[in-house]
Amino acid sequence: QVQLVQSGGGLVQPGGSLRLSCAASGIVFSDYHMAWYRQAPGKQRELVASITTGSTTNYVDPVKGRFTISRDNAQNTVYLQMNSLKPEDTAVYYCRATKYVFDYWGQGTQVTVSS
Repeated sequence: QVQLVQSGGGLVQPGGSLRLSCAASGIVFSDYHMAWYRQAPGKQRELVASITTGSTTNYVDPVKGRFTISRDNAQNTVYLQMNSLKPEDTAVYYCRATKYVFDYWGQGTQVTVSS
């Protein structure tokens, strides 16, 4: 059974930092491209950052220079380090694992940026 279990998230003040984790089981983690998405209230889910099996990273413009995606294949985990958080970063964040037709999602975790 494939599971992507997320942890981290919560409430943080503007300018603060959080780190999200997504631990995978039931897959050969190193074979999967990994990504983080987010969905704000009333909006569609959007890509935030991705990392390939070769650890090439990609970020959407609003988070460039503030967020860092990384992976630890020995721990079967992908991370999203979020710095200089803004209220507009408030959303439910999801991790995603993809390989060919295989596509798995984490359960989602709430990130709220507010004073």
